[in-house]
Amino acid sequence: MERFAPDVAAELRRSGWFPGRTIEISNYKDGLPGFLWHEAAERFLEEFGGIRVDLHGPGRSVAKEPFEIDPELAAGEEGRFEELSQKYHRQLFPVGELGQGEFFLAVDQESILYMVGSSIFRLGPSAEGLGKLVLGIQGTRLEISD
Repeated sequence: MERFAPDVAAELRRSGWFPGRTIEISNYKDGLPGFLWHEAAERFLEEFGGIRVDLHGPGRSVAKEPFEIDPELAAGEEGRFEELSQKYHRQLFPVGELGQGEFFLAVDQESILYMVGSSIFRLGPSAEGLGKLVLGIQGTRLEISD
């Protein structure tokens, strides 16, 4: 079974991703010393770091918006991510940004992708979550008890 639907894979490939892609992430680690790194964030960034997907228009349930995989876009937000991680009992690590900065993208210790803004939306396991971003599918809003 393919990891991505054909239309999702095609969009990711146009943006620079390809199966087996691996990049060096030491620059990210050096640039974000105040964040608590975990293995799931490292794996996600090694594969998708540096990719910018430029999407616009209607999606399946929400508008498609551009997103970028670059954890340094969250520099200075260490306190916010620490607070949200404690509040939602997840180790949220920033991996990028959606739209014009309306949401950060984050991955937790179980490789689940989230949109983080004034609310947090669960997109799903990393491949599924990226698919939702590409196709314009709404995530599930987390409640504090989740």
